Amino acid sequence: MSADPKNEEELIVRDYLARQRTTMANDRTLLSYIRTALYFLVSGTALIEVKALDHVSDLGYVAFALSVGLLGLGFYNYFRVKRKLEKHYYKQM
Repeated sequence: MSADPKNEEELIVRDYLARQRTTMANDRTLLSYIRTALYFLVSGTALIEVKALDHVSDLGYVAFALSVGLLGLGFYNYFRVKRKLEKHYYKQM
């Protein structure tokens, strides 16, 4: 995180630690989006490839689309929050 050194010195320890917790929470949220996208990807593959589930194979394509959508949403949210943290817009999140 590239923050202004002058602004870093003005923060008390409690505020600095709160920012670090928020940054780590943002990282965990991105990992949760990735994990959920992978679950949908695996489910979609199973629904398409298993011949016994041929009548629901269209749901596999829906799961693929949800996987890509969730991955995109996760990265968008991650970079949006990261940008706000770097610009010190804490109250606008």
